[in-house]
Amino acid sequence: MDVEEAIRTRRSIGKVKPDAVDKTLIQNLLDAATWAPCHYHTEPWKFIVMMGEGRSKLGEGYARVCAETLTDVTGEQLQERLAKERQKAFRAPVVIAAVCTPSDDPRVARVEELAAAHAAVQNMLLSAHACGLASIWRSGEPMYHPLMKESLGLDARDEIVGLVYIGYPDISPPAGKRTPAAVKTIWLE
Repeated sequence: MDVEEAIRTRRSIGKVKPDAVDKTLIQNLLDAATWAPCHYHTEPWKFIVMMGEGRSKLGEGYARVCAETLTDVTGEQLQERLAKERQKAFRAPVVIAAVCTPSDDPRVARVEELAAAHAAVQNMLLSAHACGLASIWRSGEPMYHPLMKESLGLDARDEIVGLVYIGYPDISPPAGKRTPAAVKTIWLE
């Protein structure tokens, strides 16, 4: 599959089979991610690959964040909600936390480090698609919470930029639709 086809046909697919994904394929995705552009060659990304029971660290992070924010729920109702939060980590056989650790180099803007880490995630998504894998880039408030960082063993300055869920697709990808670039482009000549 060439790059143009991969860009146009990749879709976020969250419904995946429980089948294990070979570590060699995952390593290929990670290798693709490291070829993202970055200012001053800082390579601000790192990846936490969670498979099998390793996903329970993420599940515990979801539960801890939920428990802190749910102050009006107690007892059995709280335990049911926490169990549901823990299960989020098991929606795919592989979950990769893409993390940005900004450089200490004063020439590098933090926003550029985050942009580089986001580009690494896009490389990973395109590589997964080219390998026949389904993926979805998840984010949201729990991902940014200090308790999630702590659950994954990260430092305070680290930023999780995406939770990439990966597996073999269990549905056909939907058709894509985008606004043509011409509608969103201004040419200055």
